[in-house]
Amino acid sequence: MSDNRQQDDRLFELLAKHSEEAQEERAPSRLKSRIYSALVRREQESGPLRALRETRANGYGLCVFEDLWRRAASGDEAQRFNCCNLCHARVLAEHLERAPIYWGNCPYSVFNKTRKA
Repeated sequence: MSDNRQQDDRLFELLAKHSEEAQEERAPSRLKSRIYSALVRREQESGPLRALRETRANGYGLCVFEDLWRRAASGDEAQRFNCCNLCHARVLAEHLERAPIYWGNCPYSVFNKTRKA
């Protein structure tokens, strides 16, 4: 029984070591951006997105362009428009690993910030 316990201890130590190493590795920001874009497109296919005014009212931040669109567009369908489809930040983030995106509340900007230098 003692021998099994030592083997188990070694196994758990090995798993812990690999787990720590795996946590240091991060997915590339370009991959995160492409996955996010695909998920939003799929969400749009399944039904309308939440209106920007609802998103903001629920405490979520809007990027500069979403906030401008929220103020300018009055129709309910227009409020559900995905501004990221037209945004240069999405294009940059999907094609450059360290895209120069500085917009507040932009998910593509967040993906780039979490990437280690």
